Amino acid sequence: MKGLYTILLLILSNTFMTMAWYGHLKFKELKWFENLGLIAIVLISWGLALFEYFFQVPANRIGYKANGGPFSLVELKVIQEVITLIVFVAFTLLFFKNETFRLNHVIGFVFLVLAVYFIFKK
Repeated sequence: MKGLYTILLLILSNTFMTMAWYGHLKFKELKWFENLGLIAIVLISWGLALFEYFFQVPANRIGYKANGGPFSLVELKVIQEVITLIVFVAFTLLFFKNETFRLNHVIGFVFLVLAVYFIFKK
């Protein structure tokens, strides 16, 4: 159960992280953001990133073996990276219709998923 909680919290964390890192690129399309300067955009993104930490830190604490969780530190990191890619791809496909994924992107993602396999292989 701790593994599932860890993964769900990492998904939430990465959703906020992706919005903080890339969501601001869509702000110019929103009327009330169009005149904001870079400092304001950074502060808004920073505020979003705060919520990332509200989920990331508990995910790592719950999931880490030394705290009674099922994952080693390396496993936690690899899980987080794969979740980041999945959330990023979903976010990009939903909000950035002008972006395309090419075969080399898919192949790269497959290699990252293979990395997960090898990290968890005993």
